[in-house]
Amino acid sequence: MPTDRGHPGPLRVLVFGAALRAESINSRLASLVSRLIADDGATVDLATMREFEMPLYDGDVESTAGLPEGALALYERLERCDAFVISSPEYNGSVPGVLKNAIDWVSRVQPQPFKTKHAMLVSASPSLVGGNRGLWALRVPLEHLGTRVYPDMFSLASAYEAFTEDGQLADSGLQQRLTETVSAFLSLVEADTRYVCLQRRWYEFLGDRTEALITHRAED
Repeated sequence: MPTDRGHPGPLRVLVFGAALRAESINSRLASLVSRLIADDGATVDLATMREFEMPLYDGDVESTAGLPEGALALYERLERCDAFVISSPEYNGSVPGVLKNAIDWVSRVQPQPFKTKHAMLVSASPSLVGGNRGLWALRVPLEHLGTRVYPDMFSLASAYEAFTEDGQLADSGLQQRLTETVSAFLSLVEADTRYVCLQRRWYEFLGDRTEALITHRAED
């Protein structure tokens, strides 16, 4: 991606797989997305959930001990990025508990870092729907926190047979679609974060013409 359009250097994108298992197919998908982002000229911060260890959210723990180190580490990584990508498995048709727990903890930082960040959601699954149901569930807490979740999600079905030895997708059509989706996502992030001449507005209802630069979203 060109960096001479009046913005200070390449975009910064955090990419992490939301599974704890070391050989997770979602970690493989996160690595592939990271390479595509780097090929497009952006700076990638590739992470895994194991880097952000934290207990189950407990308001009493928060009030007595504060936020755990893992939550603060994830907060800092999010703060340094312009956008983030989550490669998430589907657990029982929904979000992995470890990922939802991390979102709950990090949202307690004020101001919380999810607001107005751009996010792209991808998933890999041995099922025929590729974990897509889990991504729809993941949109709910992120969008509630003000994240601008990219409409085009990518779900990789039959994922155990989907990768080549060099980490690409065996299906050239899927590889092209993922490449194009990543590139389009980065173009949107660049337009929204780098072009200071543009005013950003979020219209939640038809006819809403608020003069606020950014509509206030939930932060608590």
